Amino acid sequence: MTPWWVVAAVVGGSLTLVACERLRPYDSRQSLFRKDLLSDLLLYGLLQSYLLGLLIEHAVHAAARTGLSSGAGGGLGRALGSGIGGWPLAGQLAFFVVTHDFYIYWFHRLQHASPWLWRLHEAHHSTRQVDWISGARSHAFEILINQTVELAPIVLLHAHPTVAPLKLVASVLWGMYIHGNWDTRHGRWLYLFNGPEMHRWHHAVETAAANVNFGTKLAVWDWVFGTASVPTGTKPGAYGLVDPGFPEGFLRQQAHVFARRPPPF
Repeated sequence: MTPWWVVAAVVGGSLTLVACERLRPYDSRQSLFRKDLLSDLLLYGLLQSYLLGLLIEHAVHAAARTGLSSGAGGGLGRALGSGIGGWPLAGQLAFFVVTHDFYIYWFHRLQHASPWLWRLHEAHHSTRQVDWISGARSHAFEILINQTVELAPIVLLHAHPTVAPLKLVASVLWGMYIHGNWDTRHGRWLYLFNGPEMHRWHHAVETAAANVNFGTKLAVWDWVFGTASVPTGTKPGAYGLVDPGFPEGFLRQQAHVFARRPPPF
């Protein structure tokens, strides 16, 4: 069961980001009550995230209980786990945030390079308005992969029980933040932390911005591995997919991954 403080933090953070978008919007033409808002909020953001979260949590804990963390590999897992479990809570949280973010950066790049993995990711890029809740639009298979990779090490390495919900709050709120239609600047911190000024260019349709800014929480991976781009003096012309054939609607977008079609690139 999700702790009450997780729900309170996510709701409070969401309302704060909505207020920031209204008070200081990056693009004042974007409406709060845009098309597909209810689909992104209720179907992608709440229904899908909640159900898949339950499924992933039960599967990971079942794997731990049935002995997948035992045996030869489990000995190493227990040794590492007991070490991590003895760290201060802040150290444990930082370890899992950084290691998962590093994984996400490379898997994200692979999704943009592989025609087949792109099909799991294109729903996320189909939104034509990038705002606080648009980041929730992700295909179910993409969530199953990424959140399993996120939660499994926390459980199998015996981290403190508070680490998983804290990591959940950080992931949800930072995902909302980097997609926000909020005119905010990181200054020099942009070399370390990702924010809206970088991530909106990842969603831009311009060819020059098609394969940049893959980071989620940390921008440092993009700067180190040469994929960072923060154009100045201009704004994205549009967001979304170049492919006009991507369908509208939650169920059709989920099913589109199975559609017979040539590789997209």
